[in-house]
Amino acid sequence: MHRESADTVPQGPNQPCPSSTKSHVAARQSLSDHAVGTDPPAGRTGQRQNRGMRTRLGCLSHKSDSYNDFTAILPDKPNRALKRLSTEEATRWADSFDVLLSHKYGLAAFRAFLKTEFSEENLEFWLACEDFKKTRSAAKLAAKAQRIFEEFIDVQAPREVNIDFQTRELTRRNVQEPSLSCFDQAQGKVHSLMEKDSYPRFLRSKIYTDLLSQTQRRLS
Repeated sequence: MHRESADTVPQGPNQPCPSSTKSHVAARQSLSDHAVGTDPPAGRTGQRQNRGMRTRLGCLSHKSDSYNDFTAILPDKPNRALKRLSTEEATRWADSFDVLLSHKYGLAAFRAFLKTEFSEENLEFWLACEDFKKTRSAAKLAAKAQRIFEEFIDVQAPREVNIDFQTRELTRRNVQEPSLSCFDQAQGKVHSLMEKDSYPRFLRSKIYTDLLSQTQRRLS
């Protein structure tokens, strides 16, 4: 009995698609190595590896963008959430970006959408800043500021957000003597980016339109 290759992705009706960016990068790297002439493993093992790589790339290229993505990360159980969410509330999410962010289920739906675009770090940073501004302990302020900077702002941070050099350097200086407002400029830039770029696409997404349909169907 032969051993399955570590890169093989078994195929079956219930096999989920890998969704992490690391898997995406690894798959692209494997494809790149093959393209420049790296010899693939011989025989059946090589065929299995190539099938696994194609499966991973196929899953990543087909972005999941539906009502089911929303229900998967709801703060409440899906049935309970849909009973509590009215069509009027969901429709109001289109009134403004801040209305969307202020609603528990709107926030969950927007987060689900950003995950399909691999850009959820923008929302996570904005939420981290909102939480940071609630800090009342001076002893915790510096540690929390440094943690947020290292996770979202610093060059090559694990979840680096897209801000300009000047804003990054200003924030770096602010963190040296932290205050509750030290991330205000960076947070504002990220908020504006989401509002102008991601928010309009969210309103056109299947996650949002399917959700509206579900609330309307419940009333019919």
